[in-house]
Amino acid sequence: MAGSTKNKVDLSVDFCGVTFKNPFLLSSSPVSNSAEMVAKSFEAGWGGVVFKTLNSDRLPIIHPSPRMNCIDYGSKKEMAVQNVEQISDRPLKHNLMEIQYLKMHYPDHPVIASIMGFFEDEWIYLAKIAEDNGADMLELNFSCPHMCIEGAGHKVGQAFHLIEQFTSAVKKNVSIPVIAKMTPNITDMNEPAVYAKNGGADAISAINTVRGISGVGLDDWVPRPNVFGKGAPSGTSGPAVKPIALNFISAMAKCEDLQIPLSGIGGIETWIDALEFLLLGSTTLQVTTGIMHYGYRIVEDMIEGLSDYMVERKISRVTDLVGKALPNLYETDHFELDRQGITQYDLDKCIGCGQCLIVCNDAAGQAIDWDSETRRPHLIEDKCLSCMLCSFVCPVPGLISYKEMPRDWQRRETTVMDPGLEKGLKYEPFTKEGPNECIA
Repeated sequence: MAGSTKNKVDLSVDFCGVTFKNPFLLSSSPVSNSAEMVAKSFEAGWGGVVFKTLNSDRLPIIHPSPRMNCIDYGSKKEMAVQNVEQISDRPLKHNLMEIQYLKMHYPDHPVIASIMGFFEDEWIYLAKIAEDNGADMLELNFSCPHMCIEGAGHKVGQAFHLIEQFTSAVKKNVSIPVIAKMTPNITDMNEPAVYAKNGGADAISAINTVRGISGVGLDDWVPRPNVFGKGAPSGTSGPAVKPIALNFISAMAKCEDLQIPLSGIGGIETWIDALEFLLLGSTTLQVTTGIMHYGYRIVEDMIEGLSDYMVERKISRVTDLVGKALPNLYETDHFELDRQGITQYDLDKCIGCGQCLIVCNDAAGQAIDWDSETRRPHLIEDKCLSCMLCSFVCPVPGLISYKEMPRDWQRRETTVMDPGLEKGLKYEPFTKEGPNECIA
């Protein structure tokens, strides 16, 4: 695990006063359903766990069957996973005994209890009983995307006054740190996160799964997963949701009214994914779908990769990486539009597949001429849009790259297929005075 680099860097993090030996945690999900599973993960190297959301036993929890559907893309398996699984279906007494077991046998691995109530007294009950049985922290599940009952799951996450109310109620009744878990099924996460902070939350975790439909059966017309002829929108996770997660995390990290620790969730599968979340403001990192695909062992690769990166960059503590990309993150109106460029080709590497020609002609600037004898592209520089689509489809790494052009360089003006149509054109230039802003 981590080879020769693991002793050269400090991967430990302080999160709300609780120390984790590394930032990698199991998220509250099927991968953290029992002490047996969590213990196995700790032995593999995970730093902590958010135990699967506790059930108060007030209502029976029965999971739909089947409970998941997978989205593959090309050769990539589990690009996303949709699930309709509920909170823990195990008796509360059993879950509490398992939290005690983990704290007895793995005292250096923090256990965060995820809880979700349906009304204030139930939130308080679950919070107090979890603390009494050894939980180091609480995570308030304001975000489960397939709860269809008002006052629970993402229904709370979309009702900001309830976020503040339930967070405040829990904080008044426990002494351990409290994390509020936000729903991504909302436009702006900063506002509900501030409500959670106002209620006393010590940290925010995000994102939970994105409400979606992973597919429809072409033979039976039933949305997946097909639960005996019925489908439903529910939580989608995995690499496909990472861009959404990074956006929400970075926005909260930059929010001046928030400024509390963040636990990043959403598509983390490699050490590079983990590093991106750290650089955009996460202190701890929670994983589910990556484990569903590769097992607990992926933490070894993430620890090794992150450690190697830190050694190479001469960074001694992982906490020194948190938020380092934020100063480079702007809105699009800050771009320097007078700086333009084109693609450039290393034709010695070219295999003549023609993918660049197809994508440029059909989706970009029609900026490539093709030499059919040599099977090589020729770039028409003043037509290139610098969209970089050709580099995305090129199968040869490093063949196509970006090149900035001199400040006085200009692209060719656009033309129309039939200039003669101008004679009958009904057109007047828009001359109303107003702000000259970039429109994306």
